[in-house]
Amino acid sequence: MPDPYGEHPLLTAAMAEGYDAVPGLERERLLRYLEAVVGVRRAPVHAAVAFNAVYFGYHLNGDGYGRSPLRLDDFHVVTLGARAAALPVGAMVCVATGSDPLYAEILYKEGAHPDVGSLGDVPAWVSGAPAGAEGPGRQGAEASPRRRELLVPDPNAFGPGVSLSPAQLHRLRTHRRWINEDGHIVIDACYPSREAARCGDLSAYADYLLTTARAQLLSPYVPVSLAELVGSTHDDVLRIGLLRLLDTVRRLLASSDLLRMWGPYAVTREALAACWRDTGPLGGDDLRTLAAAVEHAATPSRRRYGLAAPVTVYTAVGPRLRVFPGAEELLKGVEYAAAVCRANVTLADVVQRDSARGLFANGVRVTLDDAFEGGGVWRSHYPGERDRTGDPLDPAGRGWTSTTATAPRQVQEQEQDQEPVDAPLADDAALGLSELLQTGEDEIVWRLPLRLAHLIDGCLPLRSPIAGELRTAFGRGPALRLELDHAGGSLDAAEAVQRTAAELGAGADRLTGVVWPLDFFPGLVVRLHWLRGSRVIRAVTTRLDRAVQVGHRVIGHCYDPCVLTREDAPGSDRNGDTAAGLGPRQLVLRTVRRCGLLTPDGHALLDRSGLPLAVYGRRPARTRSTALEAAVAELLAERLLEPAAGSRDATGRPHFPARPGEQTIPLIGYRPALIRVIQPWGATGPVTGRMRGVQYVLGHLRRLLPERSASEAQRMAFREHCRRLGKADGWELPEGYTFVTQHTRGR
Repeated sequence: MPDPYGEHPLLTAAMAEGYDAVPGLERERLLRYLEAVVGVRRAPVHAAVAFNAVYFGYHLNGDGYGRSPLRLDDFHVVTLGARAAALPVGAMVCVATGSDPLYAEILYKEGAHPDVGSLGDVPAWVSGAPAGAEGPGRQGAEASPRRRELLVPDPNAFGPGVSLSPAQLHRLRTHRRWINEDGHIVIDACYPSREAARCGDLSAYADYLLTTARAQLLSPYVPVSLAELVGSTHDDVLRIGLLRLLDTVRRLLASSDLLRMWGPYAVTREALAACWRDTGPLGGDDLRTLAAAVEHAATPSRRRYGLAAPVTVYTAVGPRLRVFPGAEELLKGVEYAAAVCRANVTLADVVQRDSARGLFANGVRVTLDDAFEGGGVWRSHYPGERDRTGDPLDPAGRGWTSTTATAPRQVQEQEQDQEPVDAPLADDAALGLSELLQTGEDEIVWRLPLRLAHLIDGCLPLRSPIAGELRTAFGRGPALRLELDHAGGSLDAAEAVQRTAAELGAGADRLTGVVWPLDFFPGLVVRLHWLRGSRVIRAVTTRLDRAVQVGHRVIGHCYDPCVLTREDAPGSDRNGDTAAGLGPRQLVLRTVRRCGLLTPDGHALLDRSGLPLAVYGRRPARTRSTALEAAVAELLAERLLEPAAGSRDATGRPHFPARPGEQTIPLIGYRPALIRVIQPWGATGPVTGRMRGVQYVLGHLRRLLPERSASEAQRMAFREHCRRLGKADGWELPEGYTFVTQHTRGR
């Protein structure tokens, strides 16, 4: 079974580049370990907790993190009371109890609003309400909002040597000062800002690791340090790499045939099947009863005369489970999280199997309205035919939005079926112009960045002087040969030398029938050579001194950052260029990149207030605007977008930087982050085909066999490793481990 401290590190540099960059063998090795982790833990495994397991070294034999050299002194100390700073799922904490400290890993959390009833009944405004909401349609004025939350800690994650005894845990539950009688933590969680409160779980955990738990994140005692994986200790590079690692883990969990996902939580299919076969409390019979209750919750009581009035009921899963006889003991500790996830998976399966996009035969439409509050709030509405036909499992927060708009506005929003529109690129005419480099008696040389249209249509534009001379010499449609020279890349014979046809004098002088290699991208700069009087055009790319990564793309050749920003956006590839089918995050990134003010380095800035109009071409429904704003908050928190300040002139045109005397406005900006690409030692420039069979192994800790010890050379190498991480004093190899220096491994 793979081991984070084993011979082969489970985390690799490719994983810090994103899921799509990870070779199949590395994916398979990590997935087998993650599946085993989900199988041995008693609670559903959140993607952040799965990351913890592989990053901090969770052992599968029952000791958990107890056999890893984690330093308990690095854990964040929490003193709980009525109010406390918000903790993300995945946080490893030391709860100060007044006697023996409680070390725990936060496995799960949900909203615990005091207005949610003991039977799971939820006031409409609570479902989907933002942190700090004070009542129907009333958003609190505090800049640092609060939200009551229930957290499920795992006090046994660190092995028997650190865990409290059952008697000690029982005493803490009885006192109810630090954990409640169920072994859970209930606090008024304080967020530093509204945007922080809207962050997704993985973004929130990344922020926590990079700030509060930074010493733990950058500890040299982890199997492979994040700084090694990304090749830097700079905050921006660490953040991007960490978010990509978290996303890679999440997508790997979702790809498993052995697991089921409920949001970011993974459970084994075997455990679900066993639960559905169980006839005891919270087994299959109770889950079927819960599904039937939600389906019929809004069934109206019909009077003898007249039509039934519309009915809407909101049901919170967590409190509703407590109604079942015998459930009380099964909802303590980490088992509560397991029960809630199983119930939600069951409800989702029933909705998908027995309804038409949430509409049941009895006329009731059932949808998930809030994935966080009370373990998940489900909305039952009659008559369902009038509801919008979106994804019933996409939490729309309609309970809250129903209290923030007038009834006519709601009807208008329900009737709208807006799709995003793609306005023309803001500076299309001036984007990617060709540049004449040399005009001689024998040769003309020019360069231009490839545009997305060139790649889709298989064409190459020709400058006017060249087109004119070709037309004079060979006519309007001559056959020409295109020769490609792509240094450091791989071309087959059909790509290296191509027979093309020229279209000259028809208003768009160009070569047609060009087959561009698959690794050519929008913005790639090609230098073109034409010997006067010949039928051959030669196209040459120029290698960069060092490969860089921009977004998901590794670039080893000269490129135009402006074209890359505009035309390599979400929804743009060789298969087409459209915003259709994109989610809110991708829509925001696409719109900022395509419509924002563009700087020479590819930085795009957009008026934040004008984003919804730019996405949809008109003011969208309130729910769509809310989804876009939530996506902006997430992207800002993840540093994929950045805030800026500009100004607006009297005509409404935005400017950056802000101009004196003009109204100041908030902007959101996309700045392409350049990340160095880690390569084998001694390699310069981009990775070539010859090097693709070579694996680059980062420096990492490895567990030794019993009775073995590390050599003095490896102890010195570990000290040097600590110095690179900024930890020069007092760090020695932990007993039972050795340090494997970075090296290459051939085929």
